[in-house]
Amino acid sequence: MLRSFKASCASVLRDLANSPSSFKLVRTVPHSESSPATAAKTLYVLDGSFNPPTKAHHRIATSALSEDRGSAPKRLLLLLATQNADKARMPASLEDRLVMMTLFAHELLYDLQQEVPPLIDIGLVKQPYFHDKAAAVDESGVYPKSPQQVHLVGFDTLIRIFNTKYYPPDHHLRVLEPFLSKHRLRATYRTDDEWGSRLEQDRYIQNIADGKRTDEGAQRDWARQLTLVEGSRDGEDIVSSTLARKAAKSDPSQLDKYVMPTIRDWIISEKLYLDGK
Repeated sequence: MLRSFKASCASVLRDLANSPSSFKLVRTVPHSESSPATAAKTLYVLDGSFNPPTKAHHRIATSALSEDRGSAPKRLLLLLATQNADKARMPASLEDRLVMMTLFAHELLYDLQQEVPPLIDIGLVKQPYFHDKAAAVDESGVYPKSPQQVHLVGFDTLIRIFNTKYYPPDHHLRVLEPFLSKHRLRATYRTDDEWGSRLEQDRYIQNIADGKRTDEGAQRDWARQLTLVEGSRDGEDIVSSTLARKAAKSDPSQLDKYVMPTIRDWIISEKLYLDGK
């Protein structure tokens, strides 16, 4: 069944490439004919290369969904961009990644064990930048009443979003205004030597609130749209897609440290990452 789905993904990718639309909903887990019309006040968006989906992605998603105490239906969009601002196309095909995202969605539903399970969408978007992705989802008409999007990111991604080098030709953050006037970013702390202490990461957002980046176009009230939450705890193993790919190539027995069981099985059965980095 998974290989049949993978084969169908090729036509889905072609349809998106030839379509004037920038966003396509591939499938919803659990499947329901009425699922696209199910209204949600908040749309959580986990955007990544999913190459492969890891336990770090799992922690970010379950944390957000578990802490949402609202009564409205919960909805999560796993969003894969067909273009990436930084990363070259890596060994696993987009079709394989869509399969792994589907397995990931089922793993999330099983582990959440909520009385009313969330709907988890798997979507494709053409654009590489967050503000353009959010606009593409809004403009698609897939989600009734264009719910507020909460993008689930790591602190490293938060920094990239606020890096002016990504916004030529002016290299100005004003392009983020439509995005941050409506939507939010929920970022997990990255407490290691590369990203500094929690205090330093808190200060990054405080500098925006204090107006220290207005010359770059960052508005002070944007800080209210940014939240930092607990990520991995001190002493926990570092988990990343890069480490998962290295394990797949050199020691598949180590994959359990980085990915969920069904994703591990797909990586091994399809011999993914044996030739890549």
